[in-house]
Amino acid sequence: MKRNTTLLRMVALALFLFLYAPIVAVVVFSFNAARFGTGWKGFTLEWYASLPGNQVALAAAWNTFLLALCSTAIATFLGTLLGYALRRYEFPGRRLLGRLLHVPVFVPDIIMAVSLLIFFGLVRKWCGLFELGLGTMIVAHVTFQIPFVAIVVRSRLAGLDPWLEEAAHDLGANAWQTFRKVTLPLMLPGVLAGAMLAFTMSLDDFVVSFFTSGPGSQTLPILIYGSARRGITPDINALSTLIIVLSALATVGVTLLQRKREG
Repeated sequence: MKRNTTLLRMVALALFLFLYAPIVAVVVFSFNAARFGTGWKGFTLEWYASLPGNQVALAAAWNTFLLALCSTAIATFLGTLLGYALRRYEFPGRRLLGRLLHVPVFVPDIIMAVSLLIFFGLVRKWCGLFELGLGTMIVAHVTFQIPFVAIVVRSRLAGLDPWLEEAAHDLGANAWQTFRKVTLPLMLPGVLAGAMLAFTMSLDDFVVSFFTSGPGSQTLPILIYGSARRGITPDINALSTLIIVLSALATVGVTLLQRKREG
């Protein structure tokens, strides 16, 4: 038994090293004095100090966060309504729609990216709309974010007792009051989890963003891809480290908020 426990610990340690070693490497080399290559030339904060002057990287970071925030807000709203409708209402085609909801989850990113590019091209040709840029990227991200939010919200609703809503109706609450004061607070952890998942997926998406981007809409993944072809400089590592720190703080903040609400 003791031998099995030791083996499990070793496997778990190996998995954690496999997952987090690349992140640690990015953080460490953001303090590397060498401008190119992976050789360690000494500790420096130069790359963090030079970030405010790197207008290209800052513009890409701004586009990335703006894209993630806008698409997440829209996808969370629509995905929450869709997940709620699929769980609480009966309507023609409900089961079929529930099955089709999983299709964007399993479709490869490259297929979805090409499909969206063709769609935007046809709409632009017929209606003169959807010039490639930040707007088309938001629409594209919302397209693949909605199913994830809806699936998480629907799973959360599956664990809630529907009799709580019936009790609210019996006490005189109308449909909107029941949803706002009973259902929404109970399913809020699922909504937040779906929003975090959607935000993370938008933040690091490359394939869909690359195919649906236009002039002036370069994001960090696209910038890093272009830089990797010439050699990633430490200022990109520094910017990536800041994003990692902000993401970790946001995750911890949402977790603490959820625990406080549950407490």
